Amino acid sequence: MRASTSTIGIHRRFKPQLLALAAALAAGSALAQDAKPAEDKAKSLELVTVTGSRASVRSVADSASPVDVIDAATIAASGAVELGRLLQELAPSFNFPQSFVSDGTDLIWPASLRGMGPDQVLVLVNGKRRHQQALVNVQQSIGRGSAGTDINTIPVSAIERIEVLRDGASAQYGSDAISGVINIILKRKASGGTLTGEYSQTSVGDGDTWKLGANAGMALGDGFLNLSAEYVDRGETNRAGLDSLRVSPPKVTQRIGDAATKSKLLWANGEVPLGEGELYFFGGYSGREGNSSGFFRPGGDGRTIPALYPNGFLPTLLTTSDDWSMAMGLRGPLGKTWSYDASINRGHNQFEFASANTANVSWYYEPKPGGGIYAETPTSAKDGTLKFKQTTANFDLKGQLDWGIGKEPLYVATGAEWRSDGFEIQAGDPVSYAYGRTNNGAIFIANQTGGAAAAGIQGFPGFTPGTAVDKSRRSLGAYLDAESSVTDSLLLSGALRVEDYSDFGKNTTGKLSMRFKASDALSLRGSVNTGFRAPGIQQQYFSQVSTTLGASGQLTDTVTARQGSPLAAAFGIQPLREERSKSATLGLTLQPAPGVSLTADFYSIRVKDRIVFSSEIGPEANSGSCTDAKVCPVRVILRNLNLGAATLFTNAIDTKTTGADLVGQYTMKLSGGDTLTLDASYSYNKTTITAIHSQSTLLSSEVLFDQTQRTLLQEALPRHRGAFGGSWKSGDWRVNLNNSYYGEVSGQGFTGVKQTWGAKWLTDLSVNVKINKQLDLSFGGQNIFNVHPDKWSDAAGFPLNALGFTYGWETVPFGINGARYFVRGKYSF
Repeated sequence: MRASTSTIGIHRRFKPQLLALAAALAAGSALAQDAKPAEDKAKSLELVTVTGSRASVRSVADSASPVDVIDAATIAASGAVELGRLLQELAPSFNFPQSFVSDGTDLIWPASLRGMGPDQVLVLVNGKRRHQQALVNVQQSIGRGSAGTDINTIPVSAIERIEVLRDGASAQYGSDAISGVINIILKRKASGGTLTGEYSQTSVGDGDTWKLGANAGMALGDGFLNLSAEYVDRGETNRAGLDSLRVSPPKVTQRIGDAATKSKLLWANGEVPLGEGELYFFGGYSGREGNSSGFFRPGGDGRTIPALYPNGFLPTLLTTSDDWSMAMGLRGPLGKTWSYDASINRGHNQFEFASANTANVSWYYEPKPGGGIYAETPTSAKDGTLKFKQTTANFDLKGQLDWGIGKEPLYVATGAEWRSDGFEIQAGDPVSYAYGRTNNGAIFIANQTGGAAAAGIQGFPGFTPGTAVDKSRRSLGAYLDAESSVTDSLLLSGALRVEDYSDFGKNTTGKLSMRFKASDALSLRGSVNTGFRAPGIQQQYFSQVSTTLGASGQLTDTVTARQGSPLAAAFGIQPLREERSKSATLGLTLQPAPGVSLTADFYSIRVKDRIVFSSEIGPEANSGSCTDAKVCPVRVILRNLNLGAATLFTNAIDTKTTGADLVGQYTMKLSGGDTLTLDASYSYNKTTITAIHSQSTLLSSEVLFDQTQRTLLQEALPRHRGAFGGSWKSGDWRVNLNNSYYGEVSGQGFTGVKQTWGAKWLTDLSVNVKINKQLDLSFGGQNIFNVHPDKWSDAAGFPLNALGFTYGWETVPFGINGARYFVRGKYSF
């Protein structure tokens, strides 16, 4: 069951499907033996939510903000192996685009809520802030320039329910909550458990995936300990076409699809009574290994070595993500109407890069003292490690005050939060980044073609000692939150938060919300709020160098320059400051008949000084060998710093995002005791860049953030998302059918020519049968009709389509694998 506060939308592209849904609703009414009792009509909306309101008496239907609740039964019915794909399937406002040939982003896909960035949604676990990932997405993919939260580190078997708050909430929860909050609630069972096993494969026969999971609860005195473990072995998929440009006769040279991954997850959630209160703890470990590839190097290319790879080679990227967290706290009553919650939460994410099936060409061809060349290079290396750590300490109080207005007391919450963030880059092996053994650019090293040999390992050049960093920052915040039903029909709430960061100063945000109950069937709600997002410490200090050589043998670098670097100073780019937002949401909830719920919410989010990753900045066009800083200042700056090109993080743009979320649900009892639940949802989202402002007098807005990057930000996510389907339960059988709609997307990042990929419908089907009290069997498929994105056009796709990139690259909202079928068994004890 999906409980939501959002309504069915009518859009011309959905007309045939919505007509079919309307017919199904009418047929269901005719079959219904009797309507639900009045006291049961809102059961699907009477779930008590802990997200968006600190008053424990609020249900989803009573909330002043839109909250989706995905419960355990819905999670279990999904065929998704990982949390990210599950949310994409069940929450249309959530996007989880897939990536390939994108370095570390092949292992950690970026997640987006309401069309905003991966780092503009706050993720909580049991109501506590979840730390972010160390990986910074710097390739031409969705979420470019961000470091969000790797939600796939949380095992699905550990989750009781998921609450998605689709409303700005910085004043309530702090930085990052510009687009909303995803709160993952862990299981609390003190006895029993489940063992699950699942196997799936694509219709092509690749991507074999095995998943083993276990969940068990046990008593700890009058408390509980709930443990969850998962192991996932996902085989690679490859949808590469023939390479007709680099090899003859044409053959497949690329790996284009899901990376091969192996994941191990172990989580715990526990609670024990302590005096009048309780001690609680939760957290876990996630380890994931990925195997993907870069671009193929043909045999005659200067980047390969005939003695090692006579027919060319495909560099392999080996990535490892290790993630652990632990939260512990004490909560209990203070008098009759107040309570406290004191906690500390520690999280750590480490992302390691390594290369295999590769070579350092300059290392191999380096002249040897006494004559000849070394003719030797390692074919594997460690390329470096990124680390992010976060410690958060909270003290919260909540209770109620009799204030003499209305029939309800004033529910008040207040508290303080101290947080420390740390980011570290560790350099790779010397062979991963060096130009020969001495890394001396004054020495000319010729490759097999006579040109300058490339420095560093092929595929993913390592992090250099010059990019290594170990930095930290701290913040302190305090908030006040109050709400009350001032009349039988009107609920008002407000929040105010002040935060002080050690690196950029103070910020104050506020929020006002209301809910008006016009009748038993209709309620209106709305909110206005200001928000902020502190620049990620990863964005502040990330730096990477890719070394190349010109024909003259001069060593030059393409660098991602961190704030405060000589390059940033030369260009006049100031240190990053916080993003500031203003947003508003207006919606309604409607229950026109027993078993029917309809909700609609419309929103607008304006972000000022949004942090983006710039375009690649190179010398001025047609500047040749110019040395006059007045004529070609960018060329002169780059040459003086021995750089060929540069990218950097900057507060370069203002954006406006508008959208609507509409959801409908109808649950009915059929003859014979059967139950039919029908769901429909539609999400519209449009982001527009309203201003581009360069701090540099040398870099125009077009150079700093070019049209390619604007298209990626504004058009790479589907503007229209939708779903409709249902669940039929009869005795020991349950059938789930869901049709998902992905609107068109556009990109131009790799060819310079804009292409639009058309909208698509995908259908998922699962059947579950209860064999006996202990054993359940499920089988079904995702995208059962084997739908793929449009292929590259001849005009926009060349040369990528001739290299094997059949379906596009930078924007693939539902992947390129096609159909996947699964079978799953679950044993309960």
